[in-house]
Amino acid sequence: MVIRILTVAVASVLLAACTVGPDYVRPTLPAVDQFSNSASPQVAREAAPAVDLEFWRSFGDPVLEQLVDEALLSNHDLRIALAHYEQANALLRNSKFDRLPTLNANAEASSTRSSSDQLPGIDRAGRDVDHQYSAGIGALWELDFFGRIRRGVEAQRAETEASAADLAAVQVVLVGDVAETYFRLRGLQEQLRIAQRNADNQAQTLRLIDLRSSAGLSSSFEVDRASTQLETTRSRVPALQSAISVATHRIAVLVGQTPETVLAGLDTARPLPSLPETMAVGTPAELLRRRPDVTAAERRLGAATARIGVATADLFPRFTLGGLIGTQALDAGALFERDSETRLIAFGIDGSFLNVGRVRARIAAANAATAADLAAYEKTVLLALEETENALVRVARSAEENTHLERAAAAGARATSIARVRYDNGAIDVLDVLEAERASLQAEDEFAQGRVRNTVAVVSLYKAMAGGWPQYVPKESTAKLP
Repeated sequence: MVIRILTVAVASVLLAACTVGPDYVRPTLPAVDQFSNSASPQVAREAAPAVDLEFWRSFGDPVLEQLVDEALLSNHDLRIALAHYEQANALLRNSKFDRLPTLNANAEASSTRSSSDQLPGIDRAGRDVDHQYSAGIGALWELDFFGRIRRGVEAQRAETEASAADLAAVQVVLVGDVAETYFRLRGLQEQLRIAQRNADNQAQTLRLIDLRSSAGLSSSFEVDRASTQLETTRSRVPALQSAISVATHRIAVLVGQTPETVLAGLDTARPLPSLPETMAVGTPAELLRRRPDVTAAERRLGAATARIGVATADLFPRFTLGGLIGTQALDAGALFERDSETRLIAFGIDGSFLNVGRVRARIAAANAATAADLAAYEKTVLLALEETENALVRVARSAEENTHLERAAAAGARATSIARVRYDNGAIDVLDVLEAERASLQAEDEFAQGRVRNTVAVVSLYKAMAGGWPQYVPKESTAKLP
């Protein structure tokens, strides 16, 4: 009998190649040779470097480098994503155990004495107490004839790989958010400096007009116009200070610290960095292979496809092989004697496959879920291309805009200087000076904003290209990423 059971087990191994359900085929990527907006002096069409480590260090800003390093170790979204990956990895290990027999062990000691109602007509006083002792080890093994377990492992492995890609995607977004917020903060600090400097200059102009008014050379109208412009400029200061505080608080959350902790390193204004002359973006196909969000969507499609096989396997019976080795005796001392031995070998068939309607419904649901994941994958691919194309456009156009704004700011500064000289010589009235100062302030402020837009556009392009930096793991975790 044992030989027959073992023969069935061997046959199950030989039948292991029989796996129902569709085999997963990776979808083909769009046949796009190059980006439509890559014709820019800052963009090179050659292939991107295989490993573009830590792009944020190329800006040469030690404060930014420290913030990014801290964010990659302490950010809470990153820690959540890491925990989800560790959970998926644990579930994968658990699913692999389904391919092996399930073991269990038990031991029991009981003492029973029957009542008079159970044994009528027998004197209770002479009735002995019934003692029983038993111990055993059992095993149950599902023979995976039709690949239900293998498809389940395949689905969970794909989910784990998708979770790892999610973790990488969080890192890409995190680094990009830290860099963007940091550069916006530096831009706001530059705008604040410009506003304060112009307010000082306008205050000097107002004092000069006051002196001329006291001497009867200027009217109260000119004084009021100069005062209006000065107070308008000063009103920008608290708004910019508020925006700086908001940006600082955002950075604190991104790096997983309190605002007071990061404030000391951000209080001192620093200039915006010089941007790289060129950035290699490669081809759309290379981009899509790098993007972790595309990888995550593709892996979830693979998991959904495998689950069709799990559902399809329910159309067939499940075969199980069970066994038990144990001992049973009425006396504890005889528990391990030869004649106390018990054993059981069983071969079972689960007939739940007869509920064909329910199984067909589960298969239809699995097919629908796979169709949804396919659409989600295709959408993710298009969104990745859209994000990159948009970033390329912003890099090119913001660079052009920045060139014009820089010229405008320089011209505005020269015009203001000339206007003051001509006003001192009596060649123009004070309104011309005030207008020159207003235009100069506006040009300088817009130039500062333009530089921020240009810098953020470059960061967005790096983020759209999915970074290329290694995956960081917080110190308290022992996870290993695939």
